[in-house]
Amino acid sequence: MEITNTVVMLTGGARIGQEVALSLAKEGASGFLLTYLNSQSVMEALAAQLIDLGAKTLVQKVNTVIETEVNQAVDLAIAHFGRIDILVNMASTYIARKAESLKLADWLDDYNNNATNTFLCMNKVAPIMRKQGQGRIINFVDWTAASRRTEYPGYDAYYAAKQAVIGLTEAFALEYAPEVLINSIAPGPIIPPVSLSPELVLQAAAKTPLKRWGGSVEIAKAVEFFIRTNFVTGECLRVDGGRHLV
Repeated sequence: MEITNTVVMLTGGARIGQEVALSLAKEGASGFLLTYLNSQSVMEALAAQLIDLGAKTLVQKVNTVIETEVNQAVDLAIAHFGRIDILVNMASTYIARKAESLKLADWLDDYNNNATNTFLCMNKVAPIMRKQGQGRIINFVDWTAASRRTEYPGYDAYYAAKQAVIGLTEAFALEYAPEVLINSIAPGPIIPPVSLSPELVLQAAAKTPLKRWGGSVEIAKAVEFFIRTNFVTGECLRVDGGRHLV
């Protein structure tokens, strides 16, 4: 599918998602629904950049774990743009929780913010894309889940939720073929978290076979690949500089 004149729905993405949106606008995407929960100023600044590139934008506060809010946002985009061609599910949380003190409420919070939200967005948008005759959905997981590596202690519920998204991607890809192609991306060391010390940033790069952090542009390239391909669906692509190999 060509990117020119497409309408994109992007959930979350206050960090890496900015590069994804800008790259798609530069490739000709003409409309964007940008959703956020806590990053209004970031999304509004991104919208201004997209407008400068010639794209129309909607910026909407959406709690993607609440079905009615997801449905209302999608309906708003359909009313405004007439269609949604590309859905990029990036909304996520990453909270350390020790296993011995993990409570049901913690589990549900992690699972909802990393898996249920993806399901709700896909469940609303995929039928619309099928009716349109085509569409692309790209979900985001984690290199640890894609590699079945519980690399970092304290992220049990997060890890399980991202595994669930891989399963959802495969199942929905089968259900919605051939009109809608659905894939997932599993980032590795892309952008260092702001809380990471300079020493740990260097250590992470050293542990990666390519000896560096990838940068958001590598994720944007992967998203563009999954949009343009017409014969890949149900796949999970690790963009991790070979981190899963060591």
